[in-house]
Amino acid sequence: MGSRKAGRNHMGSKERIHRLKEQTRVNILDAAHDIVKDEGWQALSMRKIADKIEYTAPIIYEYYANKEAILLELTKKGFLLLACRMNEAKSKHEKLEDQIEAMWLAYWNFAFEEKEYYQLMFGVEVNCCIMDELLPPGSTPYDIAAEPIARLMGIEDIEDDRVCTKYYTYWSIIHGLVSINIVRKGTSDEINRQILKDAITGITRSLKN
Repeated sequence: MGSRKAGRNHMGSKERIHRLKEQTRVNILDAAHDIVKDEGWQALSMRKIADKIEYTAPIIYEYYANKEAILLELTKKGFLLLACRMNEAKSKHEKLEDQIEAMWLAYWNFAFEEKEYYQLMFGVEVNCCIMDELLPPGSTPYDIAAEPIARLMGIEDIEDDRVCTKYYTYWSIIHGLVSINIVRKGTSDEINRQILKDAITGITRSLKN
């Protein structure tokens, strides 16, 4: 009886330690994100993160070997958040044309609502990490957007060069417009959204030709 109770206590203790470690990881990433929102990516350092959450620097290094490891984890988090937003937008529509427009509008909204993540993910004013091989299957913008593009084109293979070309036509225009507005605010939001809708509609129309 006593040994079983001791075993349960040991398991409970291991679970608590695991939860505490996971919470510390979350705290470190949240602190890094907060610093960036206040001061920009160039201001981020291991020392600042430690000061923010009142840990010593060596404790931070127990969880992340260096700043680059934190940036990699934040980049992954950003891509998964973007995937969630795009999939959610896609699920609200049945017509392929509407799915495509909704996904790219969700992408646009993410870029400004989560500007710090977007800057890191796509290298806008900061070096980005290459994430495709580190993300779960189906969670990159290409994985999500290519499927309805391919279906509208009557192509089964989403890796087909024709699908890839159309995806990058969408992405280059939308990412370019996002980048212009993040780096230097140019036109009004209303005009930007009209440009965006016109571009999406024009490319979508070409998919059927």
